[in-house]
Amino acid sequence: MRIYALLASTACVALTTAGASGTWGKAPRLPTPRSAHAVVVAAGAIHVLGGPGGDRVDRFDGHTWSLETHLPGGIVNAPVAVALGTRLYVIGGFLGATNLPTADVWVFDLSARTWSAGPPLPAPVGGAAAVVVGGRIHVLGGGNNVSTVATHYVLDPDTGQWTTAAQLPRAEGSPAAVVRGGKIYAIGGRSGFSDFGNTYIYDPAADAWTRGPSIPPRGTAGAAVWRGSIYLFGGESQSARSVLGGVFRLAPGARAWRRIGRLPTPRNYAHAVVFRRRIYVVGGSKSAGDSHAARGSRVVEWLAPR
Repeated sequence: MRIYALLASTACVALTTAGASGTWGKAPRLPTPRSAHAVVVAAGAIHVLGGPGGDRVDRFDGHTWSLETHLPGGIVNAPVAVALGTRLYVIGGFLGATNLPTADVWVFDLSARTWSAGPPLPAPVGGAAAVVVGGRIHVLGGGNNVSTVATHYVLDPDTGQWTTAAQLPRAEGSPAAVVRGGKIYAIGGRSGFSDFGNTYIYDPAADAWTRGPSIPPRGTAGAAVWRGSIYLFGGESQSARSVLGGVFRLAPGARAWRRIGRLPTPRNYAHAVVFRRRIYVVGGSKSAGDSHAARGSRVVEWLAPR
């Protein structure tokens, strides 16, 4: 049985504002503060998990948040999560609020409501990015307990086997990643005290990366694809020790990103997903420089793009 949070519906709490990016509104707040977390849409709901604050997996059905389950491996920060059908994959991350990475993969069956252990990563990694292309899970970059990495691991869920693909052009943690037109876009990222503004585009057919348009350097941004355009939200500038609020769009065929607005609440770890004809930006930290012990927020805001 799910435990439901005492929160009003989105329609009741939405305070909308219009801007160049579209119309922004507020959704019901998260049950607990979240940062260095993962956000994924599966089985008709948004699922939020990970972060140093607890082992909860929370579910949003468009009206209220509820407790779906608890992570079987305990607290993990900066994991990645993807959905394949009714299965939710939780991959890697750092144990607790530490910088000790794990190779664990856990699979939650949303129909049976049961956890099982998946095939471990070839090497422990946290702070990566993950997407699904052609039914396979791609895990990009991140870091171990020594440095950032450029690794690119691919899981075939049918065989349970991990393979390696062409590495990222540079070692980086906390990039944003999306899929558009069957290709992977890895955007921004960081290593040490450096932030990056590159966009790298991976073609699975060629197993090769090419360069795309650059953005102002940042790590821990969120990204989502809406009607063929890539939207990028927030992030962090380590050099300026500041949380960023800019919203950028890369339209189909465009040669440059265009800044189109600003998050109502600037955040790093500003994870974004498309849900019910809106882009939801869920949780994230309003403070800079707190990576593995980032102070999360309960903020959930949505954008109805123009």
